Amino acid sequence: MPSSHIDSNFKLGLLINPFAGIGGAVALKGSDGKEVRDKALALGAEKKAMYKTSLALECLLPLKDKVTLYVAGGEMGEQVVKQMGFQYIVVYEPKQAQTEGQDTEAAAAVLVANKVDLILFAGGDGTARNLCAVIGNKVPVLGVPAGCKIHSAVYAVTPQAAGRVLKQVVAGDLVSVSDSEVMDIDEALFRKGRVNARQYGEMLVPTELRYIQAVKMGGKESDELVLADIAAHLIEVMDDHPEHLFVMGSGSTVNAIMEELNLDNTLLGVDLVQNQKLLAKDLTAQQLLNLTANKPCKLVITLIGGQGHIIGRGNQQLSADFLRALGKENIILVASKSKLNNLSGRPLIVDSGEPSLDEQLAGLIPIMTGYHDQVLYPVANFKNENEEHV
Repeated sequence: MPSSHIDSNFKLGLLINPFAGIGGAVALKGSDGKEVRDKALALGAEKKAMYKTSLALECLLPLKDKVTLYVAGGEMGEQVVKQMGFQYIVVYEPKQAQTEGQDTEAAAAVLVANKVDLILFAGGDGTARNLCAVIGNKVPVLGVPAGCKIHSAVYAVTPQAAGRVLKQVVAGDLVSVSDSEVMDIDEALFRKGRVNARQYGEMLVPTELRYIQAVKMGGKESDELVLADIAAHLIEVMDDHPEHLFVMGSGSTVNAIMEELNLDNTLLGVDLVQNQKLLAKDLTAQQLLNLTANKPCKLVITLIGGQGHIIGRGNQQLSADFLRALGKENIILVASKSKLNNLSGRPLIVDSGEPSLDEQLAGLIPIMTGYHDQVLYPVANFKNENEEHV
């Protein structure tokens, strides 16, 4: 039944391109464009994207009381979740029965605005391309392969595989995430026998469950090696964004990164770095606001071991005004997997002093845990008194 209020832990966005793959079985080599879809239907093609989505969602049935789905109306999501008995909220209604790419983009924008934790979508490369244009890496996504063309790395190998990864995420397991390429080909050229594929961007995708693999000395990560790996990854990010100011938060993990950069660091303060050079150190909240105003910024922070606080403990220089202007997508959280495992599944905590901002920062967040290795982890939402996890 439709849910009139949010009473579950996980906010899952769902988007289905109901016409994905419709041209494949009737040899039309794609499904882009109204003319092609009309021809496919006239030739007796069947729409299978909703069925493939249901195969993925079946894995979530044991956890359905912990999930609220945010869906587009009709065949774009509502029909499937209603039949399967999930709690759901319709947040977008397509204007016509035969949906187009603009419906995918409009629905994706609404899902982002509703701050869903992850978007599950079914389609092909064209669908992924539509989502990428709106979402980028703002929200993790996971694709259910349903199209004729599946060149993009944002799709699971099968619908059932998508469901298994999704179940791990909802269950709160440590799931690695990576920036994955969105590819698409020119269908007109493809029908003439030419494959002309190009990249249209990247989206953040949960890949597979990875517990701590490299065990050394009693089954623990080597802290020195892990911190060096995290630092190497972050330095690459800095090199890729020379125009950004990097606000370096407090703590030993961030301190290790500054040591790799050969920069003086304020262990219990906030410093400012650009192009691997120290611009200012031990900033006050007001100084930080002044220096970063109207400039592209990224914030590098870690969590307090054993407690899980990321904002509001030892870094009050990160004011609500600064965090609101920064945006959650520009927070780079760094921590070892052993540090996360020591939380025993408890969510991370934000205490900015403004409950409305705390709520905006709640939900899944990627954490840099090594060199090109990230995991998804929840930030708590205390909007409801009885809510223990995001």
